[in-house]
Amino acid sequence: MVSTAALRAHLLRARLAGVVATTRETSLRSYRLFAARDPRLLIGIDPERAWEQRDVIELMARKCGVSADPRHTVGQDVIDPELTLTALAAFADRLGAVARSGAPVLLGTGHPHRLLGFYAALAGALSAAGCSVLTPAQGRCVDITTRFGLRTFLIDYVRGVALVRPSGAERTGCEPGAHTHSPLPVRLALQAAADAGGPLPELVIGDHGWVCGAGQLGFEAVGLGDTDDPALFVGQAEGRVSVVVPLDDGVRAASYRPLIRYVLNRARLSR
Repeated sequence: MVSTAALRAHLLRARLAGVVATTRETSLRSYRLFAARDPRLLIGIDPERAWEQRDVIELMARKCGVSADPRHTVGQDVIDPELTLTALAAFADRLGAVARSGAPVLLGTGHPHRLLGFYAALAGALSAAGCSVLTPAQGRCVDITTRFGLRTFLIDYVRGVALVRPSGAERTGCEPGAHTHSPLPVRLALQAAADAGGPLPELVIGDHGWVCGAGQLGFEAVGLGDTDDPALFVGQAEGRVSVVVPLDDGVRAASYRPLIRYVLNRARLSR
């Protein structure tokens, strides 16, 4: 059992919360582009209201613990570990409820290099509890605009977790997939599930476009969000995302292991 005090200490030590690697400049740029409705920052969310940059800063201060002062423009961002712990508990509780009902779930990540192990552990525990871990659209192509132009990727599943791989890349088993914020993979996956006659997920678990894209389509979604990912928190504020856990999503993969133990224990999914 991982105690709350031990987990809080780990969050600060691993820089998952507290002073994090994301810079204030990076976050402010993201808030400005989100306010301008740049698709690269909306990542699948279509905001119902107008969000000015100041509004986004205030929201992120409440949900993450970043500075609410728009005049604070340089340095490292800060995540309040208490907000992380509260959201992580809500995240675990939602997984526990889904596990008890045996409902189908879909897991996907745009951060496979860091977060694949975290989601794979959840997928394994949910499967063992009787949930169907869905894998729709496996092997299907999706075109995503990147900073290098339009690129074709393949949807793949590793240990029950969806990710995208560059089309034509050799699958050696050592490459976990590509980093993406795009909502297109989850849209394709959900459409494929619907076209096949179901089942459809009762809960989508992930990050970036997997959470925002699913939430915008009316599926319950929970996941992880960094200080420069305002779309997830806006989605939560507007009622399309159920739970967002504020934390740094780019630290070493091993640093997420205590979070796995905490979530599985609280959700009563430990084996």
